[in-house]
This record gives sequence, structure tokens and C-alpha cells, in this order.
Amino acid sequence: MGLTVSLVEHMDLLALADFNLVARHGGFGSAARASGRPKATLSRRVAELESSLKLRLFERGARTLKLTQEGRALYERTGALLTELDETAAAIASGADKPRGRLRISAPLLFSQIAMGKLAAGFFLRYPEVRLEVTTEDRAVDMVEEGYELVIRVNPAPDENLVGRIFLRDRQVVVASPTLNRPSDTAAVPAVVRGTGEGVSAWDVKAAAGRSSIAIDPVLCLSSLIMVRDAVRAGVGAGRLPLSLVSHDLAAGRLVHWGDAAEPEIALWILYPSRRLLSARVAAFLDYLKEAFPMGTADELAAYVGG
Repeated sequence: MGLTVSLVEHMDLLALADFNLVARHGGFGSAARASGRPKATLSRRVAELESSLKLRLFERGARTLKLTQEGRALYERTGALLTELDETAAAIASGADKPRGRLRISAPLLFSQIAMGKLAAGFFLRYPEVRLEVTTEDRAVDMVEEGYELVIRVNPAPDENLVGRIFLRDRQVVVASPTLNRPSDTAAVPAVVRGTGEGVSAWDVKAAAGRSSIAIDPVLCLSSLIMVRDAVRAGVGAGRLPLSLVSHDLAAGRLVHWGDAAEPEIALWILYPSRRLLSARVAAFLDYLKEAFPMGTADELAAYVGG
């Protein structure tokens, strides 16, 4: 606490804002072009900030500019705060804390394909002053470094720098076309799998009769669960898929249920940087997501997608 107070006492907010501008754009020239401010002014202000803090914030090369460890720590801790200050000032000036501005979200591939288009459209119709940008990423993005305000992730690893909640739960099920007979012995069934299929020789399933193992022969290896579902529909082989993706097919008889995969449930989390205040646009999207999936079940997601 004492270190934080000491740093704040020596920081000029304008110089801190200039430092964040340069850090965000990766150089004085890029920051100057983006802001319309003189490059020399930005360089001087950052140098003054380094002098007041007695810390080197950037490693300066002939053609490169890289944050030091201390510079990165300062950027990560102050970037969100400065954004909140700007938004608070804008809200006070306008007389209302109305959602507006750019909102960048990273979401996983499957959820993006089946639900994000409808979610984004509905959110825009309600909040037309928010410019929503959704990027499909299955990897764990760096929210601060890459400029995201929200990320949606499947079963994310714990991260002390992020907070959030589960907004949807799903589970994996083993399904097949009615034309494909489930083997009654140890014979391998043709299977459609996501990925390379290497190292997978059987699926453990749970059914009313208890747990069992289904030996598989991966005849198709596809990179998308949408492709896996379509191939399973065509009768090529059995597949292991999220219930929300196949519930309509099961209800219509296009697919049959062989059992639930004996794996942990699928939990979709909405995550954001750990901070006391949320921007109006982030709070609005969190509320909108809760409204879209009040119960957070697989059937609810299937109904939303099919609705």
C-alpha cells in the first residue's frame, strides 16, 4: 500500500496518460500519429515520468521500443483506471452513464458460430452507440495486451487478474445416426472426431445401464465441431458433441443418444479484468448475456440458437 501511495504522489496524470498511449501503440511515432500530438512532446513527457518515478519504463533500441518489467506492470495497473476516468468524465459531461464506445470481446469458435451473431445483433439494436467487435479465439488471449474488455472462455484456468462468472453449462454426449448400429461387443465403431484423433481409442460413456467404454476407429478427423456434427448426421460414424449442438437433432430423430461422455461438464465463463468499476458498456453486455441465458443450461442455449 505504501509503495502505491508513493508512486501516485509522484505521478502526473497527463504524463501517465501519454505513457499509456505510447505503450498501447508500441512506439512514439505510432502514438503521435494516432493522437495527433507531437512525437517530441510524448517523448519528453514519458522521460519526465521516468525521472519522477526513478524507473526506466521503456527499453529504447535503434528501431524498437519495448516495455521494461516495471513499465509493463505500470501499464497493466493503470490502463484500465485511465479508461474508467475518461468514461466517468464523459458520463458526467453528458449527464448520463449511457453505454457507448467500442467494446472488444474475444469468444471461442463454436459459441461464436452458433450464438454470437444473434447476441451481437440484439445488443446493437438495444445499444446502438456501442460499437461491438467480436473476435473468434480458442486460445487464452492477453486481455490487457490485446485490448479486450471481455472474454468468453470454456473451462478457463484460474487467473488472479480476472474475475467473472459461469453463464452457460453444457455437457458432451455420444450420438450417432439411427442407421449406425452401436456395437454390442468390443468391436470398434467408426467415429468422427475433432482434431487429429491420435491417442484416442475409446470413449467412456455414462448411460442408464451404467458406465461403459465404446471402442472407436476415427474415420474422419475434422477441425470444427460443426463439421463433426454434419458428418455424424450423414451417417459416417458416431461423434462426441455438446448437447446444445445436437439437442434439436435428437428431438427430431435425426440422431440417437448413446450416452453422456464421462467427462467434466462444459462451463462457459464471461471474464473481465479485476477492477472495482465496470464501464457502462461492459455492465450492459453482462446484463444482456444474463437476460439471454437466465438459467444457463444446455437446453436454453439450444433453444436460443434454434429460435
